[in-house]
Amino acid sequence: MTRGSDRWDFTALFESQAAFEAALKELEAKTEALERRRDQLRAEDPETFLAFLKGYEAFADLAARVRAYAALRFYEDANSETAQAQLARVTQLLGDLGARLLFFELWWKNLPEEAAKPLLEAAGERYAYWLRELRAWRPHTLTEEAERAIQLKNVAARAHAKTYNVLNDRYRIAFEVRGEKVTIQKSELGKYTHHKDPAVRQAAYDAALALFENEALVLGELYRLVVLDWRNEYVKLRGFETPIAARNKMNDLPDRVVEALLEAVAEGAPVFHDYFRIKARALGVPRLSRYDLYAPAAKTERSFTFEEALEKVEAAFRAFDPEFAELARRVVEERHVDVYPRPGKRGGAFSYGPAPGVTPYLLLNFQGEARDVATLAHELGHAIHALLAAEHPVFTFHAPLPLAEMASTFGEILLTDALLAEEKDPDLKAQILFDQLDDAYATVVRQAYFARFEIEAHRLLAEGAPLSAVHEAYLETLKAQFGDAVELPEAFRFEWLMVPHFYHTPFYVYAYAFGQLLVYALYRRYREEGAAFVPRLKRLLAAGGSVSPTELLAREGFDVENPAFWREGFAYLAERIATLKSLVGAS
Repeated sequence: MTRGSDRWDFTALFESQAAFEAALKELEAKTEALERRRDQLRAEDPETFLAFLKGYEAFADLAARVRAYAALRFYEDANSETAQAQLARVTQLLGDLGARLLFFELWWKNLPEEAAKPLLEAAGERYAYWLRELRAWRPHTLTEEAERAIQLKNVAARAHAKTYNVLNDRYRIAFEVRGEKVTIQKSELGKYTHHKDPAVRQAAYDAALALFENEALVLGELYRLVVLDWRNEYVKLRGFETPIAARNKMNDLPDRVVEALLEAVAEGAPVFHDYFRIKARALGVPRLSRYDLYAPAAKTERSFTFEEALEKVEAAFRAFDPEFAELARRVVEERHVDVYPRPGKRGGAFSYGPAPGVTPYLLLNFQGEARDVATLAHELGHAIHALLAAEHPVFTFHAPLPLAEMASTFGEILLTDALLAEEKDPDLKAQILFDQLDDAYATVVRQAYFARFEIEAHRLLAEGAPLSAVHEAYLETLKAQFGDAVELPEAFRFEWLMVPHFYHTPFYVYAYAFGQLLVYALYRRYREEGAAFVPRLKRLLAAGGSVSPTELLAREGFDVENPAFWREGFAYLAERIATLKSLVGAS
């Protein structure tokens, strides 16, 4: 695998800035052409309907590329005023054009069943799932006037999340590190809560929790607005039975599947109690404190160059399936990876596959740590998923949220197993497992209990409960997931105020648990079946978002409505914990 370039090559999107500007004009022209066809859409004219769909697909595909170009330019240098202005301009343009084309979705949803059936047949398999999903929202769709009013309402409603962001950006968390005063933003908190010094971890947490306790009235009332807005639209206007049911519908998951997942996580959470005790022993404390949850437990650290990381990831992927390695190599060789941190560049990591036929773009902030290697495997897994699904139109190209982490998490586990197999030092083996299990707790148990908290918080606030009841509900979810394995300071009742997803996207969090636990169960099957499992996983990935998650998994024999399936994921985690226990000699 060659290194390629440290920065992105944008020619897969547009050859030049002039070509990008021309695409903006083309989007306007495509919108006008679709608007002219509005009065030609008739149930008895499948040819015009199919022509409209093809034109709409062309518009959506180009819009996705335009959005990606503007966003990626901003992510590579958020300090650039040109990039800031360009992203704002594109966001406004696409919002305006989307509103002008809203008529199609409303027309399609409101067609009687007997009128829609021949049009659905004429559209063919390429558009079938997308069109069926639009119609599945028919019971929850209002008149065109009401839908436009909700769109306008949502401009103000989104201000709740934006206000939360503005407040968080202004907050400064001050504490002492070895006698020296430190003042940080919330975005920098993880550096200190993951610190090897327990005094630093506690000081950082105490300062952050004290700040958010002091701001609890403002942030709590802001959250109340989010909850009531969600309830007003989705329960009172759109007719969903519960607030979470609306999110389940967006994820195309039956309520009973989400209920089975949350029940399975509650049942399996004690698996981590054993892990917390092992980690306490590794840290040299009698009982793990919540302050120590993400403390580094390994005694040995190892660093990697980017080239070494690429070699290890490619080797792990090739051992599973040669095509995985080839697709990963394509991302790098096409110079679609921005590797190293620099001023102005967005933090974190992501894989952005904007549209079919465009090799995804990866953003990394590689610094040579073991976690950076795992991140590379994760993001390349996302890219592989997108490349395997490239035969679908832009409407069904992206996997639905619950399945979006399949390839990425699977890729991480392939790398983890490869590193464990080649590593001889038991301390380094333990480090690999500690990292994996810390991530598993944070992604599976923590996120599922976040969802449980949201369900209760939405109920409480809809009934007019005081904010103190919400704080207490959050503390109870922490007690339920930790049991007696973790000491829990009372101040953590205010931790929920620090979670942006609660404000930005209600009930989003359980999808993380779904995706991660799903992959643990699938990986366990892979270990049982060997090479015979490879085509099964590739079929799941190649489907993109063209089939409902439950139907797609059922085709391969996986019943996610049955809690027993999710137990396989916890069985995998229990095996990992047992391996770690043998390495560190915990009793």
